[in-house]
Amino acid sequence: MRLFFDARYIRTDFHDGISRYSADLAAAVFAQAPARGVEVVFLIWDDAQRMLLPDGARVLKIHAPTALREPLTALILNRYRPDVVFSPMQTMGTVGRRFRLILTLHDTIYYRHRTPPRDLPGFVRLGWRLFHLSYVPQRLTLNAADVVATVSATSKRQFAQVRLTKRPVVVIPDAPQQLAELLPAGVEVVGGAQNLVYMGSFMPYKNVEALIRGMARLPGRTLHLLSRIAPARRRELEAFVPDGASVVFHGGVTDAEYARLLADGAVLVTTSRDEGYGLPIAEALAMGVPAVVSDLEIFHEVAGPGAVYVDADDPADFAAAVAGLDDDATREALVAAGSAHIAQFSWPRSGAALLDVVVELGGAASQ
Repeated sequence: MRLFFDARYIRTDFHDGISRYSADLAAAVFAQAPARGVEVVFLIWDDAQRMLLPDGARVLKIHAPTALREPLTALILNRYRPDVVFSPMQTMGTVGRRFRLILTLHDTIYYRHRTPPRDLPGFVRLGWRLFHLSYVPQRLTLNAADVVATVSATSKRQFAQVRLTKRPVVVIPDAPQQLAELLPAGVEVVGGAQNLVYMGSFMPYKNVEALIRGMARLPGRTLHLLSRIAPARRRELEAFVPDGASVVFHGGVTDAEYARLLADGAVLVTTSRDEGYGLPIAEALAMGVPAVVSDLEIFHEVAGPGAVYVDADDPADFAAAVAGLDDDATREALVAAGSAHIAQFSWPRSGAALLDVVVELGGAASQ
C-alpha cells in the first residue's frame, strides 16, 4: 500500500505549528510504516525540505502549496498512483482524484479571528479572509475528502457543532517536542515561580495585556515574552507595563533558548481568550514545568490537572495563581499531575493513529 504524505508545509527556516506537526508526524509515520505494510512517499516542493525528513525517505517534488496549480494537485498525483494521500492541511486540490484522501483541519479559530498568517502571499491572504467568511467553502473542501483529521477532541466537537463536514472525523493529536533534550549537559529543570514564560503571538485575542497588568501584583518576578513582535505592537504593550515591573521582550528565541528559560524556576503562562490548541502548554508540562492558563476547554484537554486555570480577564486572579506556586508542595503536585497527563500525547501514538486510518482506507479501496 502506498501512502503519499504531504510534507510541503515543513518550513526550512523555523518551525511554526503546522510545520512542526508535519515534521514530527512524518518521522513517526515513517518509522512505523514498514511494519504496517505501508510504503511512504513524501511530497515536497523545496529540495531543502529533504533535510528535515527522516534518512532514507522517498520524496516526490511538486509545486508549492501556495502555487496557482494547487487546485489541480489531485490530477498531478493521479499519475503516480498513490493508494492514500494525507495532507496536514485542507487546501489540497481534489478535482478528479483517484485515490483515498485524508485532509486535516486543526481547529476553527480562524472563523473567530480571521487574520491570516503574515508570511503568506497577498493573493493567498485575501483568499483566506474570503474563505473564512462562511462555513460553506470549508464544508465543500472537507466533504471532498474521505476522512477529516484534526488534532484534538475539542476541535472534533466544534466541527460537529457547526456541521462542518459529513465525513468521519478522526483525532490525530498534536504532541509536544521534548525541550529537555535541548538543555546543555548538566543543566536540569529548577523548580520555582520567579520567571513567567509566555510563548505565542501577540494577536489581540491572546490577551497578553492581562499578563502584563498582573505583574503589578508580582514584584520580584520577571515576565518573559518570547516571540517575535512588530515594533508598533511592542510599543502598545509596553504602555501597559506597571511601574517597577520586570517585563522582557525577547523578540524571538531558538528552541534551545526556550528550553533554558523554562528550566530556570519558570511557570508557563497564558491568558488567551481563545485558542486552537496550546502547544506551549504541552511542551512545558512535558518538561516538568507548571502552567497557569486561561479557563478554556482546549486547555483543559491539553493540560488536564497539570495547570492552574484562571479568569483570562482578571489580572488579580492570574497573579494569585502564580504566587500560589511558591509553595513547593503545591507546585510539585501540579508538575506530577501535568507530567502524567501529557504522557498520553506522543508522536509514536499519533503516527499509529494515522496509519490505522491509512490501512483502513487502503483496504477499503482494494475491495
